[in-house]
Amino acid sequence: MWPSIYVGIDVIVNQVTPPHRDGASAPSLLDLVVSLGTHDASFHVSDLGTIFDYPPGTMLYLAGNILQHSVPKWGKGEGIAVAHYMKDAVHNIFGVARPAFTQQKDLLGKFLQG
Repeated sequence: MWPSIYVGIDVIVNQVTPPHRDGASAPSLLDLVVSLGTHDASFHVSDLGTIFDYPPGTMLYLAGNILQHSVPKWGKGEGIAVAHYMKDAVHNIFGVARPAFTQQKDLLGKFLQG
């Protein structure tokens, strides 16, 4: 049995990730990228004009189909990233509707109810 909600997992080791969008995902899906290793790096989201610190142990959820992102260089140490993603084609093959876009009420619903 596959122990993840994601259908794909890529391990990226000491590789520059050029600016890109994840075209195989549905726009409403969030990818998970986990930073591991002993490196010093930053995670760029070009469409937002934002640069995040990306030390080992960082987890980022990102609408990778919509937002252009990259890791242009790794500093000293071992740069390891584990990218988790869901391919939209899997929904199509099994006839499953795409998930709706996440809304703030979905994330904070328990806290807002009272």
